[in-house]
Parts: sequence; structure tokens; C-alpha cells
Amino acid sequence: MSTAASPTVSLPSRVTTGLSVFSSDEAVSEVDPTTTAGLLAERLQAWKHCVSYLEDYVGAMEKLHGRQAKEYEKVLKTISNPLKEGHHFDQSLGGVAGFFENLRSNTQAMINTNIETEKNIKGSVLPILERLHKEIKHKAKELAHGVQKGAKDVEKARNTTQKHIELLGQQSAAFDSAGGTLQGHDDPYVVYRGVLHRLSNQVITENNHHNDLVAVQLNFATFESHVVEVVQQAIEAFTQLAGGQGEKIRALHGDMLGTVQRVAPDFEWTLFKLRCADRLVSGDEPARSVEAVVFPNMEHTATKAMVEGSLERKSRNKLSWGYSTSYYVVTPSKFLHEFKDSDNTRVDPKPEMSIYLPDATIGTPSGDKFSVKGKDKAKTISSKLTGSTELNFKAHTAADAQKWFQIISSVATATSRVNSISSTPAGSTPTSPVLNNTASFGSSSDKIDEKLKTPEPSTPAAEHKAQEAGVIHEAPVSEKKE
Repeated sequence: MSTAASPTVSLPSRVTTGLSVFSSDEAVSEVDPTTTAGLLAERLQAWKHCVSYLEDYVGAMEKLHGRQAKEYEKVLKTISNPLKEGHHFDQSLGGVAGFFENLRSNTQAMINTNIETEKNIKGSVLPILERLHKEIKHKAKELAHGVQKGAKDVEKARNTTQKHIELLGQQSAAFDSAGGTLQGHDDPYVVYRGVLHRLSNQVITENNHHNDLVAVQLNFATFESHVVEVVQQAIEAFTQLAGGQGEKIRALHGDMLGTVQRVAPDFEWTLFKLRCADRLVSGDEPARSVEAVVFPNMEHTATKAMVEGSLERKSRNKLSWGYSTSYYVVTPSKFLHEFKDSDNTRVDPKPEMSIYLPDATIGTPSGDKFSVKGKDKAKTISSKLTGSTELNFKAHTAADAQKWFQIISSVATATSRVNSISSTPAGSTPTSPVLNNTASFGSSSDKIDEKLKTPEPSTPAAEHKAQEAGVIHEAPVSEKKE
């Protein structure tokens, strides 16, 4: 018997957004700049080092006011090295990098000057930068704790989905090698629906995490504007204190102030977004949907129902007289499964009942009713208590009942027992569908009459209506080649 090849399509996944532990004292940062969260964390590192450079600079200037000219050389050394993570800043004039170049040149000119305002600088300028430094560190901790938790949830959801997809591959391979003989809980159809459930949870988690990252990115623009404004305030205060020492000092510090004030609050962020657009999250990116995701074995023959829809079943409780509606499916694994409904999202779809049809006895339909007698193999508590029982079904119409009966009969093996057990009182004449419908079902027990296949509905509404009525799905069944 020929088998359908399993698709080898890999599961789509988004760029990893995990964030390592934030450490500012290590020579090599643990953040991964190739991820969204890692890139933003590294940017905070850059701003923190930027402010730290300014703190060192102003602190050294404060000490320099009480010393001789040689102390100014120490000041220059505090900013002589390039900015750490300097690639985050635009190297053209008008940005943070240009400001630091201007700062170095003006400091060199101050080496021969005499500064007298040490105490005022210590009490007015340094506190502004220290507070800003703390704000950046607090912002970094918020990013680390918030985004890291979301990234772990996404990773956990993806691992759960991947494990179930691998289970689907195992059960699909088992179906092909075992000729379709499986246990009810190992049915690839059931595992396939389980994949959809876990995939739905994964998509929700990914979308939530994506929204969190978008919100963080939007907040970065405002925060960086605040950082630039505070730096401007600090440099302005420093300039006012140091400018009183002479026209030259005043001119040099005025030049530094003019340079930093010419940096627009959104200058660096705007150019940063252009340079790193391929690694930043787009707020216009549409949310994922389960229908658009492709994963291995989703089109496998064993995952396609031969017939499915809602049926009414008479309660097995002798004290109950009514019928209850449930969702029933006949799979290529030759199981008749009962589910509460057809929803794959709200809860994990597990069969309430599973009847292995080759071991069951099928009664001929009478009007819109038919019966199936067999043992429930769903491994639930009720299945262990009831054992073999007769199930009386009621379809929407007599035609639907006949379709269900013929499909159920066709999936039975050559040794299946299809007896004349009628679902109505005495008076109907039972027949064996396997023996009397040989011309319809063919020599192979797995072959389905082409007459039973209905055209695919042209609209989603018609498809849903047909499915609820129990219309046959096109599930090709392999035939033995003679």
C-alpha cells in the first residue's frame, strides 16, 4: 500500500528576544546584540557609559580647579578613549560622537587655565549626572526583568509546541509502518489537534511578547530625549560655573554647550532606527495566526478526517431518555472519536470516546438513526467502567445517517463484523453493508466510494454548514496495487 510523503517544512519562528543578565562591570558584555532585547540593552549600556564619561569628566574638572595645569592632562585622559559601544552613535557632526570630539578639543585648550570653582561644581553639576546614571541603570533593570520573563515564556511555549510536533512525526511514522493500526490516544489526528492547541498558545505568547517589545521601543525614544535634555542641563550648569574664570574659559565652555544643545533629542534615535531597522521590531508587523503557520506532517493523510460533524447520541445511562449532541470524527486510523466540540483553541482536544471500528459491530441505519457497538478505547474512567456498549446515533437527516454508515462500514477490515443491529424497534430488515455493497466499496477494505465524496464548499459558511452536517472530507486512502 502506497504512503504519502510527510512534508519537510520547518516551523516558522521569530528572532530570539532573550536578554542575558545585565552587568556593567564586565569587559565583555553578556547581552546578545543580534536580538531585539539584546540590542536595546546594549544601547542602554552605551548611554550609561556616555553619562559615565561625563561624570568622570566633570569630576576631574572639579579636582582640577584646586590644582595646577598638569591636572588638566588627567581630565583629558578621562575622555581620550572612544566611546564604548560607540557604533550606536552617529559619527557625523551634530550627534553625541561629535559632541565628545568637541569636548576633547576644548579640554586641551583648558590645560593652561586656572579654575577656582571646585566646590560649586561638586554640588551642582555632578548630582545631575549621577541621578541620570541611576535612571539609566534602573531602566536597564526594568528591561532585563520585563523582557527576559517574556522571552522565557516564548521559549517555553515553542519548546512545548516542538515536542508535540515531534510526537506527531513519530505517530505519523507509526501509522505508515503499522498499516494504520494504532491506539486511540496515539491517533495522528488527535496529536495533530494537540499541535494546533499548543501552537495557538505559542502564537498568543509570541504576540504578547512582540507587543511588549514594541512598547519598549516606543518608550526608548522618549527616554533618550530625556537623557539628552538632562545632559544638556548638566553641561549648561557646568558652563555657568566655569565660565566665570575668564573670557577664554567662557568661550570654550560656551562652545561645548552649543555643541550639545545642537543635538536634537531624537537625532540619535532616528538615525539608530535607520541603521538597525533589520533588527528592530516593526510596530506595523501583523500579528501571527494559526491558519498561516505551516508545520511538518500537517497535511499527512492520517491527520485528515474521512468524515466529521455533529451527531446526536442517546445516553448510555439507562435512566436517561434524551439525546446529547457531540462532535464525531472517523479517522484513517479506523477510529470513531467523540469530542465535546470542534474547537482546538479553548481546551486541549482529547477524545471523550474512541471506538476502533474493525472490532465494532455496525447496525444498518433506519431513517436518521444508526448504531455502533464496540469497546471504548479512549482510556478514560468511563471507558474502563462501561466496556463494550451499543451506541445509538441520530444524524441531521436520513441521508447524513446513510453517509455516516457507509463511511464507518468502509473503514472496517475484511474481518470486521458488520451485523444487522437496527437502531429502531423490530420490523426493519438488517443487511451487511460489507457484503451487500461490494460494488460500491471495492476489494480493498480501506477504499471509499467515490460517490460518497461531496464537492468542496465554495464559501466558508457553506463549508461550516456541511461539516456540521457530517459531509465527507477528501481524505485519500491508499489502495493495494494488484
